[in-house]
Amino acid sequence: MKKTLIDFEDFLKSNDTSIFESFHPYFQDAFWEMVVNGGKRFRPSLLFSVVLAHRKEKIKDSFYIALALEVLHTYSLIHDDLPAMDNSPLRRGHTTLHIKYDECGAILAGDALNTYAFHLISNSNFSDKIKVEITKSLSFSALKMLLGQACDCYFENKKLSKDKVDFIHLNKTAALIASSLEIGGIIALLDENAIKKLKFFGTKLGLYFQIRDDVLDSTSVESIEGKPTNNDTSKNSYVNLLGIEKAKETKEKLKNELLLELNTMQDNIQKNLKELLQSY
Repeated sequence: MKKTLIDFEDFLKSNDTSIFESFHPYFQDAFWEMVVNGGKRFRPSLLFSVVLAHRKEKIKDSFYIALALEVLHTYSLIHDDLPAMDNSPLRRGHTTLHIKYDECGAILAGDALNTYAFHLISNSNFSDKIKVEITKSLSFSALKMLLGQACDCYFENKKLSKDKVDFIHLNKTAALIASSLEIGGIIALLDENAIKKLKFFGTKLGLYFQIRDDVLDSTSVESIEGKPTNNDTSKNSYVNLLGIEKAKETKEKLKNELLLELNTMQDNIQKNLKELLQSY
């Protein structure tokens, strides 16, 4: 897994973005900047965990799909940081695009990354059938992400019930994480039941990560997280809804459920996912 991620980083940095060469003073740089500025590469890692377990020979071809996941996720972060949403000055330890350049450029860089994700899929080395299935999964998860974001923004400063907070984050955060595992299963040619199992696990994993992120936002410092902390006071976060101790308890309960679910998976996938998730 670690070797694959190193190879993926090399692929990412060598990727051709000459499509955006123009007389614009910064757009080509802004388009790629937030992608290469770090990040955990968590969604690509989920995909690689499944592909390495069942179709290792397709790992290099999967780089295009992994990059599609990463650039679509990065687009969502760029837009999430905009003044109309979180108005954040920092992301991944770097100045956000609307601060470094301007708001218009940041919006358009995010739009370009969103579109570029599907350009990458269409140019990947897979059959048309697999490319269609990948596109269906990623586009549907992106739509769910936007629905969650819309609800999250609209209901700021309005306390919601837990089922509605769950709805927001199952869409906003969990859908793309679930899609990463589902797409891994599609590339690995797993059967329908195995793919459904991965998607179910990914959905619960996404909820776990949201609660974990909410707890970290309340307890960490900016220099460690690489973004502003204590920034969710007006949002329907799990800490605001449940309190810090109850949020931690909910996180631990989800973690135990995930470990039980993980133990029912096929051996190779189980091994790879345990290795990936250990540090979380």
